[in-house]
Amino acid sequence: MAPEKLSKSLKPGKATKRKLVDEPSTSKPIKSTKKSKVHPQPSSESLNQKSDSEDDVEENEQSREKEQEEEEEEEEERMLHGFSTDDDSSDEEIDGPPVDITKLPTIAKDDATVHKRLEKAKKQPATDRGVLYLGRLPHGFYEDQLKGYFSQFGNITRLRVSRNKKTGKSKHYAFLEFDSSSVAQIVAETMDNYLLMGHILRCKVIPKDEVHPELWIGANRKWRVVPRHRVARATHNKPRTSEQQARATERLLKRQNDKKRKLKELGISYNLDDVAYRKPLSASS
Repeated sequence: MAPEKLSKSLKPGKATKRKLVDEPSTSKPIKSTKKSKVHPQPSSESLNQKSDSEDDVEENEQSREKEQEEEEEEEEERMLHGFSTDDDSSDEEIDGPPVDITKLPTIAKDDATVHKRLEKAKKQPATDRGVLYLGRLPHGFYEDQLKGYFSQFGNITRLRVSRNKKTGKSKHYAFLEFDSSSVAQIVAETMDNYLLMGHILRCKVIPKDEVHPELWIGANRKWRVVPRHRVARATHNKPRTSEQQARATERLLKRQNDKKRKLKELGISYNLDDVAYRKPLSASS
């Protein structure tokens, strides 16, 4: 009898029924206990305010960039006049010792074709002067060296090496003026792309109508460093007139009132009377 009970308990129908009953319980969706965070959506007014502020910032940055670009363009036009090169501005380099120009080759004498062209140009009457731009000058080529070396081609009337206004260091480009425009043209054709002490020179003729009126300011003289600290100290310490003192007083009072107004708008109550600037009494009173 015992084997019959075991066979009844192991009937396949009951086992399948249990599985069918248990399976749906596993397929029930599990409820999440975590609460989802709800992010508040920004209102249209705040978005408009943000967009307006961003537009204002962009406009201010664009205007500043335009002003800086215009100032840089004016300086470049004043100094280079359209003949600027990438290797010309090296203000941080220290001026080395001058070059011994006696050891350099004399092209006007060694090259027969250049010598003939120069002799022919010098025989013709000089009507106009020729202005040259010299770029990528090597170290040691300053006013005296340039005049001594380029005088082999002809008579130099004016010369100016571009230098940093604050430090007086060479920017490695210069301007030369010959008494004859034909001689200047021969020099430009000969010395352009000429390898001199490891530097490929740039030599261009500046047309007469493109010569800036302030190009020759400070020409034909050696550079002297301006004592800017002394000049600024003297300007600051010089006695002021009554009109200048009145303008300075108005400017200080205006700044002080602006600070008080801004503090009041922010809801800050601060007494500035102890440290505030007071209008000085006149001598008559």
